[in-house]
Amino acid sequence: MTDRNSLRSVTGSRFVTPLREGGSLPGIVEGDDLGTYVCKFRGAGQGLPVLVAEVFVGELARALGLRTPELVCLEITEPMARYEADEEVQDLLNASIGLNLGVDFLPGSFGFDPGQAVDPEYAAKVIWLDAYVANVDRSWRNPNLLWWHQDLWLIDHGASLYFHHGWIGGLTDASRFVTQPWSANDHVLSDHLTGVGKAHQEMAAQVDGDLLDSVLALVPDEWLSFVQGETPGRIRKAYRDLLLTRLANPSAWLPRGDG
Repeated sequence: MTDRNSLRSVTGSRFVTPLREGGSLPGIVEGDDLGTYVCKFRGAGQGLPVLVAEVFVGELARALGLRTPELVCLEITEPMARYEADEEVQDLLNASIGLNLGVDFLPGSFGFDPGQAVDPEYAAKVIWLDAYVANVDRSWRNPNLLWWHQDLWLIDHGASLYFHHGWIGGLTDASRFVTQPWSANDHVLSDHLTGVGKAHQEMAAQVDGDLLDSVLALVPDEWLSFVQGETPGRIRKAYRDLLLTRLANPSAWLPRGDG
């Protein structure tokens, strides 16, 4: 279980380069702590819900023993945006002034190739996590896995928890998520489905209300403002209740492997 109350805070000092992959245009940003981060911008794409999913799923993965880079609250300031020459990037920086998400940049890492060998038990746990949070973005086309120091690391979880995109105007009934099926047909680690039943027994036993509360507490209140007319406490409770109920209904969403 995570023992932190908040993500570490860093102020961006320099925009290094855009990562022109997908539609969100993340970028490499240097921080005032001398670290280097992949910045997920609040002003990009689908905005704050994606940052919430990144933090919740990334930190849940960490709490369950899966490797994911450190996440930080990355402050983008007006001077940093002002000195960026690329107009597209400058517009994005200006739209993202304030609190953004920084993902620790893993120097020397390289993308996972579906043909590479991976520990079967670890792979089954990754599949289980993706099924639980309904992550649709770890396919062979876009693995969102990195090799670093001979270990497999999980990145990019913004496509999880699809239901919260319907909450922008206020909390609505998302009970469909509880029993929403999840297919592993396109998953980059689908060769390891036979271990998912065992993985479920191990992983689900660790997930309870206290763990979900501790992970949800790491999501800044400011990012929960995307739900109009609701308090951060009520929004966190809505996430918690849905995820606990989904956990109690594995037959609806757990991909078939060894049972």
